[in-house]
Amino acid sequence: MFALPDSWVWDFWFADDGEQYHLFFLYASRALHDPEARHYRASIGHAVSPDLEHWTRVPDALVRADAPAFDDLATWTGSVVRHPDGTWYLFYTGSTRAPEGRNVQRIGYATSQDLTTWQKSDTPPLGPDPRWYETLDAGVWHDEAFRDPWVLPDPQGDGWHMLVTARAGSGPAFERGVVGHAVSLDLRHWEVRPPLSTPAPHGFGQLEVTQVEIVDGRPVLLFSCLAEHASEARRATGVSGGIWAAPAESLLGPYDIDAAEPVTDDSLYSGRLIRRREDGRWVLMAFHHTGADGGFVGSISDPMPVAWDGRRLTVDALAPITAGA
Repeated sequence: MFALPDSWVWDFWFADDGEQYHLFFLYASRALHDPEARHYRASIGHAVSPDLEHWTRVPDALVRADAPAFDDLATWTGSVVRHPDGTWYLFYTGSTRAPEGRNVQRIGYATSQDLTTWQKSDTPPLGPDPRWYETLDAGVWHDEAFRDPWVLPDPQGDGWHMLVTARAGSGPAFERGVVGHAVSLDLRHWEVRPPLSTPAPHGFGQLEVTQVEIVDGRPVLLFSCLAEHASEARRATGVSGGIWAAPAESLLGPYDIDAAEPVTDDSLYSGRLIRRREDGRWVLMAFHHTGADGGFVGSISDPMPVAWDGRRLTVDALAPITAGA
């Protein structure tokens, strides 16, 4: 488990340099007292491990910028990929204040040669195209959602794709969550495209921290959403969750959001799949969200094995994989 004695830790993502696993994570001081306040004090920390279990904290990756900037309120969730020229790219969410306590989210990036020292780009950040995505002006939600970039190479080898937590511009508030989409040929210049999913009757108000992988030969979309942000039809089934998996026809969809099944309850959130270098096995890690007393926890789990049970992706939270197993 990865935990900090004086800070809450939540959303995270990985990079693997072939020798060490790198963990990039959001954290904020427990001196805030109210864990909900952590979102507007988030920085991006960094730790390394040989085995996904034993972590050593190293210097932080990124902090918020001075105003006015797209990330002058907080730096939020992202992903890391490596360009063929060896440069590492850290894509992240920047949040800035909007009237009446609301916030606007944009996506920027930083680059590094060693995964330790990062330089923010001055390229204009990426935001939602109102032709396809909800904006703050709609007045439906407290935020303009365009966050949690998950970047992957094109399966056919032609450029890059970015999956984004976003909302459609119409429909009931708690069904609007979609997988936003952008494309790039060089990782620097991005074009926003229509979403890769559509609002669903049994859908969600937000599909947070998306990730797509092919696990044991089957593509799957992983995302997180609490029951309170799910559609009325979804809540009526009595099925709740923290981390969800939706069937996918390919890495780029289509994704069947209506058919999403819970992978965990709300004790875990922001799940990340990663394939262990040592044995090629897929495991899930997540942050500890709700404790036995109903309060926020704020630490990151050990790796847990995943497997398919029919069409469902399941995880055994009680059977963490130990190094060398």
